[in-house]
Amino acid sequence: MAVPELTIVLVVVASLALVVYPASRICARLGYPAGLGLLAVVPVANLVLLWFVASSAWPIDQQRRGA
Repeated sequence: MAVPELTIVLVVVASLALVVYPASRICARLGYPAGLGLLAVVPVANLVLLWFVASSAWPIDQQRRGA
């Protein structure tokens, strides 16, 4: 029994949404553009994003210190 193409597309879109949405929210809360969350689905870029976020000075912390 074959799986309809629409089902496959819906599963892929749902899977992407489950990864991109939280990554976008994390980036936005840290003070970075939310669009960086899209890098979470690119195979090597997701690791670069993780290291970038972990090792850089967060803009939100800089704003809090200045206030």
